[in-house]
Order: sequence, then structure tokens, then C-alpha cells
Amino acid sequence: MRKVFAGPRLRRLRHEHALKQSELARELGISAGYLNQMEHNQRPLSVPVLLRITEAFGVDPSFFAASDTSRLIAELREALTDVPAGGQVTADELDELASAMPSVARALVDLHRRYRDVSGQAAALAEGRDGGEASVAPMAYEQVRDFFYERQNYVGELDDRAEELSRQQDVAPGRAHVVLTRLLEERHGVRVETEPPGGDGVRNRAFSPDRRVLTLAAHLRPGQRAFQLATQLAFLEHGPLLDELARGEELTTDQAVRLARIGLANYFAGAFVLPYGEFQAAAEAELYDIELLADRFGVGFETVCHRLSTLQRPRRRGVPFSFVRVDRAGNMSKRQSATGFHFSRSGGTCPLWNVYAAFSAPGVIQRQIAQMPDGRAYFWVARTVTRGYGGYGAARKTFAIGLGCELRHADRLVYSGGLDLTDPGAATPIGLGCKVCERPACPQRAFPPAGRSLLVNENSSTVSPYPVADPRPNIGHDLGSR
Repeated sequence: MRKVFAGPRLRRLRHEHALKQSELARELGISAGYLNQMEHNQRPLSVPVLLRITEAFGVDPSFFAASDTSRLIAELREALTDVPAGGQVTADELDELASAMPSVARALVDLHRRYRDVSGQAAALAEGRDGGEASVAPMAYEQVRDFFYERQNYVGELDDRAEELSRQQDVAPGRAHVVLTRLLEERHGVRVETEPPGGDGVRNRAFSPDRRVLTLAAHLRPGQRAFQLATQLAFLEHGPLLDELARGEELTTDQAVRLARIGLANYFAGAFVLPYGEFQAAAEAELYDIELLADRFGVGFETVCHRLSTLQRPRRRGVPFSFVRVDRAGNMSKRQSATGFHFSRSGGTCPLWNVYAAFSAPGVIQRQIAQMPDGRAYFWVARTVTRGYGGYGAARKTFAIGLGCELRHADRLVYSGGLDLTDPGAATPIGLGCKVCERPACPQRAFPPAGRSLLVNENSSTVSPYPVADPRPNIGHDLGSR
């Protein structure tokens, strides 16, 4: 059994119950000195002591389990790029802070986000944008993105209700739109109409509360139609729950709250069309073959990828995925993560990431073993999706969809077939973004690493356009250790 060092959590639990060390030690039947050593991580929690603690305080043993702090560490590293001495903080120090004092670490990350928001707003005011008026709060879309990101893209309350409704109605794959049309009429007196072809093509769904009419665009396929119908049903049947869930502290404006409600209603829709138990079982049986799952459930590639990133129900988890959608210019319009993978907020993303290679071969699955500067390795699949409505000359939109998991889960995916997952040479070294990436010799670097001194020498040149004066040799490269 792996030794469990959980001193800060044990100390916090004692403080929450207003107990002195001597009092808790007496309760647990151990000496005060032994308890003091455990609280300072000098001795691990023994099984007998752990059982006594769980019995005395009514906490689950998982309260003391070691948690994955990789995402928090990455956020801390990015936050420290704006601090002059931030580059001197070692990986071990970041690890210790994230593990021992996660609340302090998250507070530092939050302060950095507020600092960036204020700095960006000050720059906008200095340039005379927004008519000289601006708010220091991040944009509403950014707040909603963080809202779901902090919840690792899983909302159990909505997932459970959507699955139960799907089970009650015995919804067959590909027939959800028929069931939903009936439910809206029977339960809410809502008539569903289809907009005649040749409309403006802007709206997918329009609901008139007064007329009790829901109008859907003619171009929607059955899976898309079901999604829009289920979204409207969520607003009508679960409005109070949406209000309750949208009270996250990340949402500081009325507009952000309204956008969050839409996002939560969309979550319900996805969970109804792809009910958790049935979809998770199918994903495991098909080795997470995205295209097979799309055909089986009558939905698109992006919808399947997005749903796969939400399969984090306790005691029935799927592979923990990160999900991303980007365009050719590198703009990230969707990002969700159930893993330790951290999406950078500064300096863009890495051009060596296979989501960008997907644009060079439209419609073809791209595979990549990607290694981060800290040595953690991930397995990514990416493919483009193109959507457009109307005839010849009508505008089309193309995105690259990326789905990634930690390398240790890759053998559960059909896409890992034929790859040597243990070969360090098979990995592509990527980073979070040039400004926060520590790789000193990357030829693709677009910005110098923040907080690092550059090596400026007129008598020599290097492959990297921004050589640093103090390259760090301790960047991990051992795939097997992660």
C-alpha cells in the first residue's frame, strides 16, 4: 500500500472541529507527538489511524487520498511568469505548494487572473477603446468557460435527470427528436415547427413563450434537432435547477449568469441524447472509437468528443479526457478538461500540437503522443469538422477538434493500436504556450520565455530564435515515470 502523507488536510480537519493536538490525539488513541509528526508530513497516516479518523469525523477515506495536482501546478507556473522572480521557483516548490496548501495555491492563481484582467482593461483604456469606459471583469464567455472548467466539465445533477428521462421514455438512438417533440407538446403545450428553407440561416432555435411555438431551422439533422429540442425542454422543466447551478462565484455579471444557464441547458441536452450509462458502456465496448459512436447514436464527431469529456460520474468514470476546439488562427473557442492538462491563458498554444496538423489533412484522424515540459505525457487524437448551410458559395466554418488523455489511459483507445506507448522517442515535445514553456531549444518558439534572461551574443546564433542565458537541464523526459 502506498504511504499517505496528508498533514495539511489532517491539520485543517482538526482546526475545523476546534480541537487541540492533545485532544485529537486522545480521541485517536495516539500520542500528541505522533499526531504532530503526521501533521507535518514526517510520518504517514497508518491504516488504523485513518479508520479512526473517518469514524470520528464522518469523512470519507478519499478525503486523504493524494490528488492529481498537475493542472494546479501548471496554473501556478503560468501565474508566476508575470513575477520577476517567478522563474526561480523550482518544480519541487510548486509541487509542494499545490499538494500541501491547495487553497493558497488556488488563491494565488485567482489573484493572477484578476491582475491580468485589470492589466488588459488598463491597456484598453489607454488605447481609448470602449469609449473610455470598461469593466475590470473578464468577458462573460470567459467566465462561463472557467465555470465549466473548474467543474471538470461534469454536472451530475443534470446528468442524472437527463438519463432518467431518457430511460423513462425508452429513447432509441436516432429517435430522440421524435420523443422530445411529443414531450414538449404533452407536458408544456409547445408546438414544434420547422422554418421553411431559404431563411437567414442564423438561428437554429427560436421559442415564442406567448404563442407556445418552438421553431427549428430546416437544415438541422436529426441529432442536431434533438439537441435543440432537449435544450428547450431543460429551460421549461429545470429552470430553478439551472438558476441554482448558475450561482458560481466565477459568474460576476448578469450576462455571464444567463450564458451559464444556456450552457447548462446544453449540457442537459447532450446528456439526454447521449445518456450516461448507455453511452459510457458503448464507449468502452467500442474502445472509444469516435466515428463508430457517432454513427451509433446519430450525432456528429464534435458532439461525441464533447460528451466523452464529461464522463466523470463517481464509481463509473470513463477515460478522463480534455476536449478542445480551435480554428486555423489558433483561437480556442471551446476547452474543457477532466485531466491535469492545463490550457494556457497567455502566449497562445503550441504549434507542435496535433490539433493544428489536423488542418493539413481535413477529415483524417491525427494521433500524437505529446510530452509536456514537466515530463507528463498525453495521448491526443484530432480531426477537422466542417459545417455550413445553404448552396454553392455559402459560408462554411472549419474547426479542429482535439481529444486527449493521460498516456496511461491510451491503451483503452482504439487509436493507440500499432504505437509503442513506452518509447520516449515516439513523443512530440510540446508546451503550454511559448511564454510559459521552459524548453530552451525549441525552433518553433514565437516568444521568449517570460521571466528568463536572453542570451544575446553577436558572435553566435542558435536554432532557437530566443536562446536563454540560464537553460534548465532538469526538464523531465521519462515517459515511463508518469
